[in-house]
Amino acid sequence: MTTLVDKVVDQLRTLPYEMQWRVYEFTRALVVSVPHGVPGSQLVRFAGAIPLDDLQVMRQAIEEGCERVDANEW
Repeated sequence: MTTLVDKVVDQLRTLPYEMQWRVYEFTRALVVSVPHGVPGSQLVRFAGAIPLDDLQVMRQAIEEGCERVDANEW
């Protein structure tokens, strides 16, 4: 069974060196653009760390600030 990587390599071999280099640079750019994160299990320890009063203030600020459009902003 031919994998996708094998198919790409086969096509890549037919390209001139400069185009192969461009493909390489493109793939490197894709690799670094992939978002990296942490598993949720590592974040569970922070649950409850923000006091409820602070969460209410944050929620109110978000609701007030995010639901208005300032036509003159731009």
